[in-house]
Amino acid sequence: MKKGENLIYKESLALFTDLYELTMAYGYWKMGMHDQEAIFYLSFRKWPFKGGFAIAAGLKPLIDYILDFDFTESDISYLSSLKDNANQPLFETAFLKYLSEMELKCDIDAVEEGTLVFPYEPIIRVRGPILQAQILESVILNIINFQTLIATKSARVSLAASGDQVVEFGMRRAQGIDGAISASRASFIGGCESTSHVLAGKLFDIPVRGTMAHSWVMAFDDELKAFMSFAEVMPHNCIFLIDTYDSLEGTRNAIKAVRGMAKKDFSLLGVRLDSGDLTHLSVEVRKILDQEGYTDAKIMASNELDEYLIGDMKNQGSKVTIWGVGTNLVTSKDQSALDGVYKLSGIQEKGGKWVDRIKISEQTAKVTLPGHLQVRRFYKDGKYVADAIYDEREELDPHLTKVLDENDKREISGNIESKDLLIPIFQKGELVYKFPHLKEIQKRAKEELTMLDTRMKRFINPEPYFVGLDKNLYAKRKSLIESMRQK
Repeated sequence: MKKGENLIYKESLALFTDLYELTMAYGYWKMGMHDQEAIFYLSFRKWPFKGGFAIAAGLKPLIDYILDFDFTESDISYLSSLKDNANQPLFETAFLKYLSEMELKCDIDAVEEGTLVFPYEPIIRVRGPILQAQILESVILNIINFQTLIATKSARVSLAASGDQVVEFGMRRAQGIDGAISASRASFIGGCESTSHVLAGKLFDIPVRGTMAHSWVMAFDDELKAFMSFAEVMPHNCIFLIDTYDSLEGTRNAIKAVRGMAKKDFSLLGVRLDSGDLTHLSVEVRKILDQEGYTDAKIMASNELDEYLIGDMKNQGSKVTIWGVGTNLVTSKDQSALDGVYKLSGIQEKGGKWVDRIKISEQTAKVTLPGHLQVRRFYKDGKYVADAIYDEREELDPHLTKVLDENDKREISGNIESKDLLIPIFQKGELVYKFPHLKEIQKRAKEELTMLDTRMKRFINPEPYFVGLDKNLYAKRKSLIESMRQK
């Protein structure tokens, strides 16, 4: 198997899993079921941020994980040390030997990164030996849930900025090293123009931005000297932080510093506000800059920004044109996790016949979908119209029923285009997908959002996009539910 471009971690992460994945894997092996073919799929149930869309992300890190998957000697040694409640080895030696020799042979289909996705739609589909497909559950959920959540948050922030530059500023408050790295990557996919995070810039070829902090200003006897000194050091990278003492006086000192550099090769990119009434201050700072002839100088703002605050500031006439968004973006402060789930939808019997599986629940939202699931997206005149979830073993029936509302039906007819979203990534464990550059993924995300109706991009009470089950899948699901409840 080809090795992954795993630039962050230098060894296998096969133990990056929940213990129950391994105990179930052991159970499949003990029961002689481990090579039985099965299908699992990942989807999420709730609209993130109570919004109208999500942006798929995390596929490339998942690909690298799978390419480098291997139970090392150290992993096996650790697993052999685990005991059950009777103080006996948790796993047999023969099973651990099986793991040490195992190569992943799964087919994996996925929605490409940067694509719009919606609740209940399969984002990842895994088909292969049930032991292997099961053992991938935890890592798939970990990577896809987090990066999809952050890419979606970034897209919302970028929509609020309405074309202004957004810089991801969140590394110092991210959830650990990996959280910071993953968040920077996903934030770029969602629309951030750059990051302050240097390692993310190196790993993913993301533009990096940053100039000074308050400590630089405070290290000098006065603000003017601090600005002039920085201009000496960074003549072409000057965005002065002007709110250490007084923002308007800081603006004037920035201008004095610029004029003190007039005979040298120097350019003032702008000034940054990090406290106070950002809207009011940006207006006053803009007046000073314009009056003094610095009409091209940008005004940057930071300080606990999110899509709601940015939107409000712009509606109030803010003159900010560069937004530094940190904590609320990389920690997804208003929603801690995407509720992605990974469910079994079919298993192959020994004779080769596939049996559809379904989980039922008193909560309608937790009832799963059976079969070999695929998603078809319909579009017309440059806009997405509806998505249909169907079993790809059957021809899609254009009569759709909304996933959680059987009274909401729609028929897809007329001159309309479509595309299937799940595409091959791995076939029998071999990578068949050529991965695009991160900038191409970001471009896809931006183009995808233009295909979504404006009403569905509102932050408050968005119009829900229609996702339905085709007639065949709806009937199959209903029949299985009735059958299970009669047992």
